[in-house]
Amino acid sequence: MAFFEFLMNEILSIPAVLVGLMVFIGLVAQRAATTKVMSGTLKSIIGFLILGAGAGVIVGSLDSLGGIIDEAFHIQGVIPNNEAIVAIAQQMFGTETALIMGFGFIANILFARFTPWKYIFLTGHHTFFMAALLSAVLGTTGMDGATLVIVGSLLLGFFMVAMPALGQPFMRQVTGNDDIAIGHFGTLGYIAAGFIGKWFGNKSKSTEDIVISEKWSFLKDSLITTALTMVAIFIILAVLAGSDVVSNFSGDQNYIMFSIMQGIMFAAGLSIILLGVRMILNEIVPAFKGIADKLVPGAKPALDIPIVFPYAPTAVMIGFLFSFAGGLISMALLGVLSLPLIIPGLVPHFFTGAGAGVFGNATGGRIGAAAGGFVNGVLISFLPAFLLPVLGELGFANTTFGDSDFGVIGIIIGYIASLFN
Repeated sequence: MAFFEFLMNEILSIPAVLVGLMVFIGLVAQRAATTKVMSGTLKSIIGFLILGAGAGVIVGSLDSLGGIIDEAFHIQGVIPNNEAIVAIAQQMFGTETALIMGFGFIANILFARFTPWKYIFLTGHHTFFMAALLSAVLGTTGMDGATLVIVGSLLLGFFMVAMPALGQPFMRQVTGNDDIAIGHFGTLGYIAAGFIGKWFGNKSKSTEDIVISEKWSFLKDSLITTALTMVAIFIILAVLAGSDVVSNFSGDQNYIMFSIMQGIMFAAGLSIILLGVRMILNEIVPAFKGIADKLVPGAKPALDIPIVFPYAPTAVMIGFLFSFAGGLISMALLGVLSLPLIIPGLVPHFFTGAGAGVFGNATGGRIGAAAGGFVNGVLISFLPAFLLPVLGELGFANTTFGDSDFGVIGIIIGYIASLFN
């Protein structure tokens, strides 16, 4: 049991180590030179750590912004946050979550080997989140023991191949090839963005082709545009909140200067993410040929959502902003409908909204990026509100699961499981 806990907590739950392990297996299967095996494994791990560092910078910046909004406007409600709800779930379903995650990963490989869905889900933390959701939903219906673990593991393995398979037609339009898949449980939001873009947009008018006069040519650099956009958002909210509120986050630093630096810090975090993504792709795609040839013929790596950011950096910001706008409007509608008030969390709206913007742009250009981001914002506002009753005791926490797949899967499984009780 101690070894199993080490395997779950120290290897499979760490995305960088998991990806490095897959690159290692792939290169060994190809009988690559020892130096290539070592360099490829280390570079893939370093790339994921760089990606994580960039995500950490962005999350830190957004946490400050979210805190300022919360203190200034005193909005009471539920803030979706995967890490927070999983930490609470672990107190009640810790063992079940670990077992479902471990056996779920094995089930993923078996499903990929013996079904047409040849995807290996490599986003370890989202695997962990889904295992926690399944533990909580199945446990709330009265299922326990070996039955809960077996059912949860099979469901997890199934979703680890099914969701990348559902998203792959749109992923091919994003990347222009079939080498990688999306391994992130916000996939239904990305699919919705892809459909919305296809129906209402025009993919020939890409966000990346926006014409800017020579006087403003510096705005063609997506990094500069991101920095200026976030600086403007920070300054506006800081002025509205007042220096007294902002000082709780800025310390001794002037609140306007703090806002400027946080906006620039956000752009720096995005730049770090893009660097990490490039390193990962350079190593993992060639290495997966070994896994495809030996273990799962035709296997594709399913990777975290930032993997699509370099394909349309301008759509990333458009998707984020419109997703957040969708969250704000949805919050008002939830209040009118007397449903649980879901407060837009900047972190889930950035990562899933950005992804939705990229998918929407691939199928519908600028309109697709904006509309796709907005629809994603509505989904990750209403779905958590309907998920809360399914979570039993966890539904009374001040947080819940944030991304679209958690909401849809949790609601459906909770309803089906309740029919047998």
